[in-house]
Amino acid sequence: MGVELLTRDFFDRPADEVAPELLGRVLVHGDVAVRLTEVEAYGLPGEDPASHTYRGRTPRNAVMFGPPGHLYVYFTYGMHYCANLVCLPEGHGSAVLLRAGEIVSGLSEARARRPGAKDRDLARGPARLAVALGIGRPDNGLDMVGNVMAGDPVPQVASGPRTGISTGADTPWRFWIAGDPTVSPYRAHTPRRRNNAATSVQDAPPSS
Repeated sequence: MGVELLTRDFFDRPADEVAPELLGRVLVHGDVAVRLTEVEAYGLPGEDPASHTYRGRTPRNAVMFGPPGHLYVYFTYGMHYCANLVCLPEGHGSAVLLRAGEIVSGLSEARARRPGAKDRDLARGPARLAVALGIGRPDNGLDMVGNVMAGDPVPQVASGPRTGISTGADTPWRFWIAGDPTVSPYRAHTPRRRNNAATSVQDAPPSS
């Protein structure tokens, strides 16, 4: 029996519809595969103040306006990379942030990239997930159609506010597999002393 791969049409929908259906799916990057257990949806320009596209297209967020199913990778706080999957047709500017997962293949490679981490913590948080998968700046814009496949059915999907967000905090677009130990802990937004400007969750430090 062949592996069921997600088509581009799967991603060609609103991010808040795609996000919960990504749970339990397996994403492959190089020699490592992760079963997604936690994600967050980010909406359209002018509509979702937490999204990188809220104020329109820029060189940084251009990939979010590209074809669905591509990888949007950004560098945050001068330390971490985070990965998103683009949703909706080209030109819209929406994506799903990959927050956490369980390493299901390439465990030795993931452990080498995250030395000292417990197996449940290898991809527990968006930056950790990117490190475990070896995702970095060169992967920005990478077409992931053909690299995300169906997994086992998810027993229960939970939803709630997105993590660390200063605006749009009441939007329940964080989705996770209830009771899964690889899901990152929820943290409300805490303003940084050095910068009082609003910070989107996609710029927030990774949950630990």
